[in-house]
Amino acid sequence: MVKIRLTRMGDKKSPFYRIVVADERSPRDGRFIDIVGTYNPLTNPAEIKIDAEKAKQWLKNGAQPTDTVKSLFIQQEIIPAGKKAPAKTGKKKANKE
Repeated sequence: MVKIRLTRMGDKKSPFYRIVVADERSPRDGRFIDIVGTYNPLTNPAEIKIDAEKAKQWLKNGAQPTDTVKSLFIQQEIIPAGKKAPAKTGKKKANKE
C-alpha cells in the first residue's frame, strides 16, 4: 500500500519534514516515490507548503495519508474538515449468563 507520510530532515533538535509518498514497507527516512510538500513546525506559525494538485492526485489514486498528514491536509483544505473515516469497532464481548 502507498502512504503519504512525513520524512524527517534537518539537524539534531531542529527538525523539518518533507511530505512524501512512499511504500508503507520502506523506512521512515528511506526510499520514497514523490515529494508532495514540506512542513516546518519550528516557525511560528508552523510553515506548511503542499502542492495541492499532486496531493489530490495521489489521494485519488488510493494513497492513504497518515494521521499527521491528514491533519495538515485538513488545515490546507485539501481534504474537507467534516469528512471522517468510519470509526473502527472492536470485537463485541458476549455476555455470560
